[in-house]
Amino acid sequence: MDLPRLYVPATLANLGSGFDALGVALDLYLEVEAHPAPEDAFLYEGEGHVEGTDNLIHEGYRAGMRALGLEPLPLRVRAFNPIPLARGMGSSSAALVAGVALADRLSGGRLGREGVFRVAAGLEGHPDNVAPAVYGGFVAALSEPPLAIPLPRPEGVRFVLAVPPYEVPTPLAREALPREVPLEDAIYNLARSALWPAALSSGRLEALREACRDRLHQPHRACLMPGVLEAIEGALEAGALAAFVGGAGPTLAALARAGEEAPVIRALSAYRGPEGRTLVLGIGEGYFWKES
Repeated sequence: MDLPRLYVPATLANLGSGFDALGVALDLYLEVEAHPAPEDAFLYEGEGHVEGTDNLIHEGYRAGMRALGLEPLPLRVRAFNPIPLARGMGSSSAALVAGVALADRLSGGRLGREGVFRVAAGLEGHPDNVAPAVYGGFVAALSEPPLAIPLPRPEGVRFVLAVPPYEVPTPLAREALPREVPLEDAIYNLARSALWPAALSSGRLEALREACRDRLHQPHRACLMPGVLEAIEGALEAGALAAFVGGAGPTLAALARAGEEAPVIRALSAYRGPEGRTLVLGIGEGYFWKES
């Protein structure tokens, strides 16, 4: 039984102040084709190099089937991935969500979108990349208890992404964080993370300039991403509505009004470097299926 083609978006986690709690989907999609086969197989094209049937798509698929109490029958998977690996754009979450969504589809929808979120968030360990990959747009989420709530989606905005040529593995970025933080820094981030849904709900996008500011993770990870804090300020000075490190980095994301991307692109060119790249993307949808 051939399935329709599955599309799962890239995502940005944290949004600056909303560490492990806020995320957004991007209009850049992992594409997956799959069908039952005599044995597992995996064909991969796109960013980086991935091979073998222990990949994250198969891992998500098996976890989804186990959550349903079903035997994960062998699956032949073909994936095309345009999402840069280990750059803070949710490539691993997209793969896990794709696998769990395949299990949901093959079971006749027994997990549902909420079940796909719960299983994938349990695998990923934190929900801020998984939730927007499932629901699309801006999302607030937590993993215990598993809960994700989509936020209003602003019109007429685009993300400018400065993607350096080097990787920052998530475990390394996690190790850079302190185990304890000052109370004033916690309060600083709590107040600003609350501004995100308030600004999106009210349409007061100018408040995002303050909502994106952070003291909990970006300053501690800056040593892994030379020039990142200065680049954030440069993007804001160039007119960006918000600027922050995508997930564990090193991608730097700036939200700009459509038609006003050019000065932000220029402001981020030095951080991206001559061997890096710039992507300009809209806000993405949650995973969806399309007949080939």
